[in-house]
Amino acid sequence: MKRSLFIAILCLCPFLLMAADKVKDVTPDEAEKLISKSEVTVLDVRTEEEFKEGHIKGAKNVDIMSKDFAQKLAQLDKTKPVLVHCQAGGRSTRSLPKLEQAGFNEIYHLKGGMSEWQEKGKPVEK
Repeated sequence: MKRSLFIAILCLCPFLLMAADKVKDVTPDEAEKLISKSEVTVLDVRTEEEFKEGHIKGAKNVDIMSKDFAQKLAQLDKTKPVLVHCQAGGRSTRSLPKLEQAGFNEIYHLKGGMSEWQEKGKPVEK
């Protein structure tokens, strides 16, 4: 059993390293700089209800739990970097492989999500 697990981990390592190359974790301060330069598409993967309660200005809301998540990703501009976030980081972390599969090559992941963004006093739009 341990040997099988070890072999499985070894087989996955190249894929994990590839993912690490395309994804950069950023702080709210770093994310704000990217947004202010209009360098990224801000992708909020929370529910529509969460999004309506407050979101980053200009963010596009595509709920990761929706059945048409992949189709909605396909409609976004893949030539532009994307900054993805959720409330705390769990759902956005799960979205990273899907973003790569959709063809995004430059992905930024907001560490701590909206919770961290708001805790740092960053602007929120309703």
